[in-house]
Amino acid sequence: MPVGSRRISIGFKGGPVLALRVSDEQLNELNQALVGGSGWHDVEGEDGPVRVDLSQVVFVSADKDESHVGFG
Repeated sequence: MPVGSRRISIGFKGGPVLALRVSDEQLNELNQALVGGSGWHDVEGEDGPVRVDLSQVVFVSADKDESHVGFG
């Protein structure tokens, strides 16, 4: 992943959560797509593309972009 990647969690109706590492650009594109709230959206994750049904998404959580080393 390029510099500026983040860990995100996407929560779906019914409870499952998808954890991905994505670029800031991919996170912004996902947030923009969620404004419409329906249809499918491709998210390019660290391990490859993931197709998400936007109508089933209930939350997106993104870690801060700060780097941490160790236990702090």
